[in-house]
Amino acid sequence: MMERADSSKKLYSRLRLWEFPEQYIVEPTDGSCGSSLVISRKDGSMSLIDELPESSSVPKIWPIFGVVGMLKLLAGSYLIVITEHECVGSYLGHPIFKVSSLKIFPCNLSLENSPAEQKKMETEFSGLLNIAEKTCGLYFSYETNLTLSAQRLNDLGDESKLLPLWRQAEPRFLWNNYMLEVLIDNKLDPYILPVVQGNILISLLDSVF
Repeated sequence: MMERADSSKKLYSRLRLWEFPEQYIVEPTDGSCGSSLVISRKDGSMSLIDELPESSSVPKIWPIFGVVGMLKLLAGSYLIVITEHECVGSYLGHPIFKVSSLKIFPCNLSLENSPAEQKKMETEFSGLLNIAEKTCGLYFSYETNLTLSAQRLNDLGDESKLLPLWRQAEPRFLWNNYMLEVLIDNKLDPYILPVVQGNILISLLDSVF
């Protein structure tokens, strides 16, 4: 039997990232009243909370539009989020967005206790993350599956539409498939945003498929 989606599994479309010294907190701000996601800056571990914690420090706040996922390197993890997006059209009546800007937040405070050689390698590898921030042609939707044609979606039937959006997606066509693994393992369905890469003529999608 398929797992049925409910309102608690709908993707959050507007969020706020709080940058605290020891953790990041991603808070839904789309009126869904969902739990906030806490990510440790030490090791990237995740948990949910219902209320923001009190802090003596003043956190930096970032408006974001989705969590792309978590990338793990040698001694640390890196949180990747969407900081700017643009609505470029619709597909089957649902808005389609293009990623305009990504931002990477390191979760590698544990690196301070790592050997010097490992620190050096981590620095070199983390430099490659700049490439991810500048990746072009990334698209997503909060409401519909972009990895299949309209014909394929129709063939799957209404039952598949009851699944969380990431469960509906074809993994081969997900640009962030690997980066979503930790969110999937933690059962964070409302935060799991499928992203695809390509060149698509949005204005023709509804008539071509």
